[in-house]
Amino acid sequence: MVSKRPAPPAYVCSECGWTSPKWVGRCGECQQWNTVSEAAAPADASRRVAPMIPTASARPITSISTAETPRRASGVGEFDRVLGGGIVPGAAILLSGEPGVGKSTLLLEVAAQSAREGRRVLYVSAEESPGQVRLRAERTRALHDELFLASETDLARILGHIDAVQPALVIIDSVQTISSSLSDGAAGMPGQVREVASTLIRVAKERDLPVILVGHVTKDGQVAGPRLLEHLVDVVCHFEGDRQTSLRFIRALKNRFGAADEVGCFEMAGDGIVEVPDPSALFLSQGSPEPGTCISIALEGRRALPVEVQALTVPTSANNPRRVVHGVDPSRVAMVLAVLERRAGIKTSELDVYVSTVGGVKFTEPAADLAIAIAVAGSVRNHAIARNVAAVGELSLAGDVRPVTQGAQRRAEAARLGYTRVVDDRSGKLTSALNDMRSLHLVPQHTGFADF
Repeated sequence: MVSKRPAPPAYVCSECGWTSPKWVGRCGECQQWNTVSEAAAPADASRRVAPMIPTASARPITSISTAETPRRASGVGEFDRVLGGGIVPGAAILLSGEPGVGKSTLLLEVAAQSAREGRRVLYVSAEESPGQVRLRAERTRALHDELFLASETDLARILGHIDAVQPALVIIDSVQTISSSLSDGAAGMPGQVREVASTLIRVAKERDLPVILVGHVTKDGQVAGPRLLEHLVDVVCHFEGDRQTSLRFIRALKNRFGAADEVGCFEMAGDGIVEVPDPSALFLSQGSPEPGTCISIALEGRRALPVEVQALTVPTSANNPRRVVHGVDPSRVAMVLAVLERRAGIKTSELDVYVSTVGGVKFTEPAADLAIAIAVAGSVRNHAIARNVAAVGELSLAGDVRPVTQGAQRRAEAARLGYTRVVDDRSGKLTSALNDMRSLHLVPQHTGFADF
């Protein structure tokens, strides 16, 4: 009897579970490097795990206290808003963002404010020297005796600093630059990031010590390292902003202690980062109404913000007119232009169309459709809309104006900011919304509004 040849060993990715008959340096599924290793031999079916007496018995869910976990204010209101009201003791927080966006500046401000509240803070900078951090702290006025600074890249030494300083808050900048002797490979490799993060999180839970980890991002904006890192931490925040503008947003992508849709707003200034509790004025232009502008109400997390959408149309003789957009979704702008021409009779196929938002804000949700349509139509017909009018609505291919999420909140925010009329899904059709604009204190420039 011919015995069967044993199957060759399989290789499995430790991040996503992808299998391969041979070793490869890069996973074919998640595209991570050096995560494919030989799979362990299947366990013997005769071996079983023996039950053990648990350290704590299970209880009915109704007997568990629902008292809210105590929080500590960080001193930065917009950061506390995103975290759900403050920093929870023992929480592991991951803050990611592109290089140069201001992550270190923000966390240095958080550290300084916490130190001013009487809580000792340990700031571990593995990328900069203490002198560099001190210079930034002087510029941003973040100097305090309760703020301790260390420059280390070895995990064991960082744990030694924690034992020596006994802080109430630890900030690690960044987790991809820390290495552990218990794991092979250079700092930043998936195995190293996993070992470093799990150790720091274990220390945070054992000592009720909140830990904030700074994470690098890849070219596509994802957190660098193993995906397990985002599963291990309690809160994942992303700090974003356009380098050409001073506006910065921090968003909660995951939050075990609060809502995961909050947004904090900051402005980068010469002396550091400044909170912007009410950023309404940042996204609106000043002066008299001009053709091709329309105000809409965007929803950033739970915060409603007025955003000015601007459009400019220029005649062209080119076979392919230009479509240049900034701050809005290019595919939705193309759809709105098609609906305008087909359903409202406003020709844009022979015009170069430029659509942008004011202040560098990104307004990519469908609620911007109606404002884009009105702005483009106003530019084509050379009519300006009064400053007390706002438009919110999603357009369908049939020319219908559909309701958007949180419509009541958007209207309430518009009323609070002085917009006396909001054009939305109550108009029913795009043509009706455009016709309604005649009675909304329009400012004609040259032509009559009947052509609209």
